[in-house]
Amino acid sequence: MVLENKVALVTGASRGIGRQIAISLAKEGAQVIVNYNGSAAKAEEVVNLITEAGGRAEAVQCNVSEYDKAEELMKYIIGKYGRVDILVNNAGITRDNLLMKMTEEEFDAVIDINLKGTFNCIKHLSRQMLKQKGGRIINISSVSGVMGNAGQANYCASKAGVIGLTKSVARELASRGITCNAVAPGFIETEMTDVLADSVKEAMNAQIPMKCFGNTEDIAGTVVFLASDAARYITGQVINVDGGMAM
Repeated sequence: MVLENKVALVTGASRGIGRQIAISLAKEGAQVIVNYNGSAAKAEEVVNLITEAGGRAEAVQCNVSEYDKAEELMKYIIGKYGRVDILVNNAGITRDNLLMKMTEEEFDAVIDINLKGTFNCIKHLSRQMLKQKGGRIINISSVSGVMGNAGQANYCASKAGVIGLTKSVARELASRGITCNAVAPGFIETEMTDVLADSVKEAMNAQIPMKCFGNTEDIAGTVVFLASDAARYITGQVINVDGGMAM
């Protein structure tokens, strides 16, 4: 187990990509904090799956877009476990709309969760990682943040912002053994894509050189690698896991 005795926090881990990341980190030996905002039952499902498989996990509620609440979350984890070795900023939402129809609320909500939430967690955990002289920060961006996408000006802006934040954090913290990288998923099979019409899925597949959607294990496997000692010399990078979309 490549992450044995490591403490990992995964935000937005009650479903989808975050759920699989939490499960995969725990499988590799990490103590995982399963963060959620509103889905307590789903977060507990993730914890149960991990513990039944012999892993260690705890569900903790926090809206990471709230600066003070994110600080309380970090204080709680550090107080209980003494350290945090791995931070995966996965919490995110969409409020898709054409730019001309997009409301201020739709724009602000996405920026607050996707970008500010990522900043809040890094900000409040950075002092502990500096004290530890080590850590892995992995931010979940998106192919939309690399390429742009019609109807997603807010989402694309937030995920592009995550990439810029990743590079800045990597430069600031590298000298203390802390790496910061981003993973940019393409079209991934999740609950969100399951409900799409076949015609929509076919149109999306046409944009992918590999002609298929990825799965949550593809993203989780990349995160596990970046969290491991095998990636100790990789920082400030954006890893596209998208079947070749953003070549």
